Amino acid sequence: VMRRNPFGMDICCRKGSRSPLQELYNPTQVSLSSTAILHQIRRDQVTDTCRANSVSSRKRRVLTPNDLKHLVVDEDHEMIYCYVPKVACTNWKRVMMVLTGRGKYSDPMEIPANEAHVSSNLKTLNQYSIPEINHRLKNYMKFLFVREPFERLVSAYRNKFTQKYNTSFHKRYGTKIVRRQRKNATQEALRKGDDVKFEEFVAYLIDPHTQREEPFNEHWQTVYSLCHPCHIHYDLIGKYETLEEDSNYILQLAGVGSYLKFPTYAKSTRTTDEMTTEFFQNISSEHQTQLYEVYKLDFLMFNYSVPSYLKME
Repeated sequence: VMRRNPFGMDICCRKGSRSPLQELYNPTQVSLSSTAILHQIRRDQVTDTCRANSVSSRKRRVLTPNDLKHLVVDEDHEMIYCYVPKVACTNWKRVMMVLTGRGKYSDPMEIPANEAHVSSNLKTLNQYSIPEINHRLKNYMKFLFVREPFERLVSAYRNKFTQKYNTSFHKRYGTKIVRRQRKNATQEALRKGDDVKFEEFVAYLIDPHTQREEPFNEHWQTVYSLCHPCHIHYDLIGKYETLEEDSNYILQLAGVGSYLKFPTYAKSTRTTDEMTTEFFQNISSEHQTQLYEVYKLDFLMFNYSVPSYLKME
């Protein structure tokens, strides 16, 4: 699908042409305007939820540079992408490396996954001065991608706790979860932490002690806390469920849609709705209710209904 850009370096520097932000709010192409309406509805949903939950009340806290470390900046196309783990963020980081690499990369899928996660390969908003941050937040097109919260949670659990190679997660979180949530745990389980059950993971997430101890790991942190949608006005909210269309729409707005397409792959191991339903079978209704409370703002803000398999109290 990818064709190499014949102009070499020129793909980056779109000075003189319209910015993605202008193209989004005043589309010149008819094909872009119907999609713009959909994204307006998504934006309004976020605004309404923030208002209803008075998250953006007058005493709202000021964002610190630490709050901005998930916001990847593309200077050449004037875009900011807030990455959310388990929502196609590896592929989006690859695409951002193509967009910001000034000709160094042309095919996102040629970039190894671990390369995409090396922090020095992409510039994040917390690396700028306060005036530079404010300028970019005001003038660049900001977007993020979201996913049904419990599907994302099961995806994170499967990836981090059921794969043998994720020993750092087993050591850092698995041992802690087993120690707290498992009665009569064996010495081996306490040492390795590599056999955490989903029920134990859920019990750990809803445990008030966990919330007080440290922020959640980014793989199960809420989108609300990672990207601060009540403090930062996102112009586009892409959804995992419509990943291809939403991603290619963004690339079109950036003026690169003719030679850069979002990588699609049919991953057979992908976490589905059916799979998520299965994982929740053994979770008590009390724990389901508490877990929903933790992720409630993500459900409301991004218009995901309460899953039909939940038996909440």
